[in-house]
Amino acid sequence: MRIDVDAFKVLQVLVEEGSFAKAAERLHKAQSAVSYQVKKLEQHLGVNLFCRDQYRAELTPEGEVILAEGQKLLQYLANIEHLASRFSEGWEPKLEIIIDGALPMNPIMRALKRLSQLQLPTKVQLNMEFLGGVQDRFERDSADLMLVKDYRTGPNYRPQPLPQITSVLVVSAEHPLAKEQSLSLFELQHHVELTIEDSSADKHYRDELQFGGDKVFYLSGFMMKKDALMMGLGFGWMPDFLIEEELSRGELVEVDFSGGSRYSFTPQLVSTMERPLGRAGRLFTSLIMEEFASENT
Repeated sequence: MRIDVDAFKVLQVLVEEGSFAKAAERLHKAQSAVSYQVKKLEQHLGVNLFCRDQYRAELTPEGEVILAEGQKLLQYLANIEHLASRFSEGWEPKLEIIIDGALPMNPIMRALKRLSQLQLPTKVQLNMEFLGGVQDRFERDSADLMLVKDYRTGPNYRPQPLPQITSVLVVSAEHPLAKEQSLSLFELQHHVELTIEDSSADKHYRDELQFGGDKVFYLSGFMMKKDALMMGLGFGWMPDFLIEEELSRGELVEVDFSGGSRYSFTPQLVSTMERPLGRAGRLFTSLIMEEFASENT
């Protein structure tokens, strides 16, 4: 025999009202029906829940434990009902976003905070990848959105441009390259280049901004790359928003490369018509666009 969940509601009202008569009145039931429901639960559990020699309806120690667990169950069921009602309004159960580590996280986190304040039932999962790994993960996981520096386009993709990001070719102030002027490609190739490793499984992405030298160190993220640059391990490209303070303090300096030491790219917020965005996905998209726009005003 299964436990009657409503019996825990009866227990709760009994404790609050202090008597079977008052509990029956509040529950709009006959007192005998309330007594029967409690007795039936006690028989099922094999435990006395109430002290019947007291004037007020008081729980036994065992009853207090049972009621506490029953209240958890009632709350859990209420949560399920709440989720079901929100899902019926068009909120999807899960929203997965893949982000390129070259993009600024502040506007993304602000958009996520605004989304969380709405207390939606949708679970949000953010995953960070690099270069070709962003699109690979987007397709492999059947994710909902990707914020990507570059990608292989297709007829089903729906891109929305985000504000431009500038990358700067930098080196530690203590590195020999910091004091050189009008450096040629040949001269750069004699030094260690620091770059980010493609996180795709087959490493198929070819970074056209690499300088083609034999001394290349591949790192797994921009924070690691920044640390390596600060140590004077080599030179490399960095998004300007990650090194503003280091540049202003002179700890990192812009490499005087004859081919140019800055380039800009336009990241994209991409979804696919194969997996149309639900209500939370559409809302998060608008919040992302707003936060990136405010970052550049």
